[in-house]
Amino acid sequence: MEELDVRVLRSALAWQAQGEAVVLVTVARTWGSSPRPPGSLMAVSAQGLTVGSVSGGCIEDDLVASIRAGGVSAVCAQGRPAVLRYGVSAEQARRFGLPCGGTVELVLEPVGPHSRLDELLRARRERHSLRRVLHLPTGEVALQPGAHDALPQLDDERLVTGFGPAPRLVLIGAGDLARFLAEMAGALGFEVIVCDPRPEQAVAWDLPGVAVHREMPDDLILRLQPDARTAVVALTHDPKLDDLALIDALSTPAFYVGAIGSRRHSAQRRQRLREHFGLDNAALERLRGPAGLYIGSKTPGEIALSILAEVVAAKNGVSLPAQARVAAAKELATPAAVPANTTP
Repeated sequence: MEELDVRVLRSALAWQAQGEAVVLVTVARTWGSSPRPPGSLMAVSAQGLTVGSVSGGCIEDDLVASIRAGGVSAVCAQGRPAVLRYGVSAEQARRFGLPCGGTVELVLEPVGPHSRLDELLRARRERHSLRRVLHLPTGEVALQPGAHDALPQLDDERLVTGFGPAPRLVLIGAGDLARFLAEMAGALGFEVIVCDPRPEQAVAWDLPGVAVHREMPDDLILRLQPDARTAVVALTHDPKLDDLALIDALSTPAFYVGAIGSRRHSAQRRQRLREHFGLDNAALERLRGPAGLYIGSKTPGEIALSILAEVVAAKNGVSLPAQARVAAAKELATPAAVPANTTP
């Protein structure tokens, strides 16, 4: 499944191509509690169709009602962008279903060729990060290189937002665990790539949007050159497939590099990578193994959930305590050895 922002942009372009007037709505700023973070997108057609969201639903209903009643000009006078603020008063907060004290500021813009949404989508496909600068008095848009995760900036003249490539998950191994991971990650908007050269794993993969490669994993990593929006997880338990791919991934800006395995096998892997391949402590510190958060997982689906939770935390820049990870948590959960009774 595509990221929500991508679906919003694609829908806006499709409606525009059908001759439908469309408004693109961006959450520019929030104060207090807010259902949706800054940068969230929604597209609304003149017929009142919507993709995406900017609140829990009440603001969307208000915008749709205004557009249905008076067309796009009802919210974007003279076909130019407009700034709206919801939730300033307690009455508005109650009316629009905002949390107590929540205020959200939206920028609404009529979509047209000047919006450059097609270029934005192409840049995302090519894994480029851009800043989109919307000139509020005219609606003209400039696209420039920039950080994908920059918070929106709004002033009297411009709205500046960041866009970047979708998060990408590269899975080494095509077994059941990979399938669960691919399904879950796809639902969260990840681009998923599976790599397994083993003939016995040459099974049919029919998951939409999942690319399956049969080359050696290290060759794939060298070809892909993972960026800072890429995670790599080794799932095969086979050093011939996992080790070289992990080594190559650890030399890239990938935000997460991990491998499954028991604590003993993970320790052996680290020793092997240090002694035979010369990896230093800094590189080995980046390697997550056993991959995942400790949730007592047993089945492939639960293990996939454990791994993906850690991947998502890393993607979002959340620093978790060591005790939340599999190895440290199991160490704490393992009862201390009881000395043998030497009493006669």
